[in-house]
Amino acid sequence: MKNDKLIAALRVQNIALETIRETFRKRGLIEIMPVILSTASDPLGPDPGSHIIGMPRIEYQGQKLVLTQSMILHKQIMVSSGVENLFTVSPNVRLESPASRDSGIHLFEFSQVDFELARASMEDVFDLVQDTIVATISRVNEDCSKELALWDREIKIPRKFPVYSTDQLLDKYGTDWEKLASQEATDPFWVLNHKREFYDAEDPEKPGSYRNYDLVYPEGFGEALSGGEREWDFERILMRIKRDGLNIDEYKPYLDFARKGFVPSAGAGLGVERLTRFLVGASHIREVQAFGRIPGEMVVI
Repeated sequence: MKNDKLIAALRVQNIALETIRETFRKRGLIEIMPVILSTASDPLGPDPGSHIIGMPRIEYQGQKLVLTQSMILHKQIMVSSGVENLFTVSPNVRLESPASRDSGIHLFEFSQVDFELARASMEDVFDLVQDTIVATISRVNEDCSKELALWDREIKIPRKFPVYSTDQLLDKYGTDWEKLASQEATDPFWVLNHKREFYDAEDPEKPGSYRNYDLVYPEGFGEALSGGEREWDFERILMRIKRDGLNIDEYKPYLDFARKGFVPSAGAGLGVERLTRFLVGASHIREVQAFGRIPGEMVVI
């Protein structure tokens, strides 16, 4: 029953989370507790990369609620309520298609380090994430040499993360650009401009172009993080929700906060299990999760 490699991966994960928390706190971020149930959550669309087949819903005391798919809505509200730089380690439930079972990176229940910075730009996020990833790898190399040896893993300290546009990578690799570019890369890299959810800011001077980004791990480990600068103007948020065909009534409480005035912000969510997989070099994400939540597989306990 004992799984030495899983235990080693969890020790690495602990050191990684400790380092992230230390780095964020030094930058003035406040940790808030996660939200599990809400009247509305991240719709996760439109997003060509999404494999979601449904929204997890429950009913309690006659009220219909959804399980958190990300804390983006709550982050915007908190940032605009005076907690201007924040993060949380948030459990997320995303009902992934069974077709993503063998991707090596997808889970239907996972945790992410979700953060948001008031009045920040993409470049501010890039700076924070670069520092955090470098600090995490350095600390893991220093404190987890035995654990990494068990996984036969060596991690080099990355250089400054390159930045590409989706159009550049589409032209070079085609529609499977994330997988192919990740396999060729030797350092994490940023990819800009994804057509995604209503809360990611659309460039007002370039309609159809978005001020958002993904961070992709090298060596074939795939997507690490997704984020963006945020829409903060009420009329634009309302227009985007309508354009995406979402249920206005479901987002009414969120829209009520937006009408009172949101602070411009930028942020992202960094998958904890995906980070752990990258740090130890696991071939599949199932190897680093204590209780597997793999799309297409039954839950044991």
